[in-house]
Amino acid sequence: MRGVTLLEDLPEVIIDEILKRLPPKDAGRCRAVSTSWRSITSTPEFMLENHRHQPSLPIIDGRGQPASFVLFRGADTDASNQQLWPFIPGLKHYNLKPSLVVTCDGFLILLQQNKFYIYNPVMRKRALLPYPQAGKNECSNIIGFYRHQLTGEYRLLWTTFRPLSVVKYSLYILTVGSYARHVRVRMPTVLSPSAEHKLLEALRYSNYCPPPVHLGGSLHWCPFSVCSVSDITGGSGDIVVFDTEAESFRWMRSPDQAYPNRKLFDMNGTLGFWGSSIKGDAGGCLSFTALDIWVMQDYKAGIWAFKYRIDLSKVEASRQLYLTSCKGKKKTTLHSTVQWFNDMAVLNERELLIMFNDKHVLRCDTDGKVLGLVKIGKRQYCMSLTPHRFQESIIPIPSVP
Repeated sequence: MRGVTLLEDLPEVIIDEILKRLPPKDAGRCRAVSTSWRSITSTPEFMLENHRHQPSLPIIDGRGQPASFVLFRGADTDASNQQLWPFIPGLKHYNLKPSLVVTCDGFLILLQQNKFYIYNPVMRKRALLPYPQAGKNECSNIIGFYRHQLTGEYRLLWTTFRPLSVVKYSLYILTVGSYARHVRVRMPTVLSPSAEHKLLEALRYSNYCPPPVHLGGSLHWCPFSVCSVSDITGGSGDIVVFDTEAESFRWMRSPDQAYPNRKLFDMNGTLGFWGSSIKGDAGGCLSFTALDIWVMQDYKAGIWAFKYRIDLSKVEASRQLYLTSCKGKKKTTLHSTVQWFNDMAVLNERELLIMFNDKHVLRCDTDGKVLGLVKIGKRQYCMSLTPHRFQESIIPIPSVP
């Protein structure tokens, strides 16, 4: 009779591949199994590869009822195992909840009481970030967060400005674990001081410019204010691109069709774009209830390809759906209830999340079939779909001075 093969009997390279595919928390626990496993799982290369094997998932804000910043894994997942906030014992009051600014490689950047923190939810560790050495009374905003490809450093793109005088913006790059350095706004063509000001101002307002999409070593922003961007670019593009290696900006064009409501997103490693247009019904009511999805077909040439449209008014499966409220459950016609789409996120290759009416998040497939409403605990209202995604990791926070 052949003996039983133990895991320890396998070649180290096979053990390494198995451990890389574990959820980060399980990979971290494996460090207690043996000295060799601890050695394998503690290298920077292993931790980064383990992180890359994790799914990139959307973050939903439950607005503290009953939880905030929930990582949505799927319809049948227990929400109690997905909660990213609160993480400080006893600090659960909604008014003390921080703002989620940007995410990268398993780290969250949070703003709370005018202080920026870097936080790893898996490791349950956080650290205070130092402000750039800006002038007195200057305000700061973090507009980007990325891992520098050549050095492996985690860097923050940071703007400062003084609000109570002639507004002048400055740009800094902060390496986590070090200090910030001032950088020039470099473009293919030289910008005037006023154009440089408009560019940084457009990226600063998070309500009008969602966090950038990091793909191919560049950050991509799509400011909602197309007019202000067109004033800077002279019509050469309306998407702002920052090359993280060259540390320079350039422009890119969005799809030719004009959309008053639009956003960039990562679609399985490809730059994606969604836009919604105003629709009117027979009664003269206007709404945003159709989404056009585009993908970048040729990045170098800047060619977009139309992929599909989600139009709620044409989806028969959406005619009846149970909506709940604080007063109880009632059966309602979904297409007559939805007034506008606020945001969209890709859950997987076949499923989307769509926020509507500022308080519900809808699940549907890419054919437009409604799959149900997202719930946090037993609630399916008073929630928002954040513009952030998250991939768990056990990468430690670089030492912050």
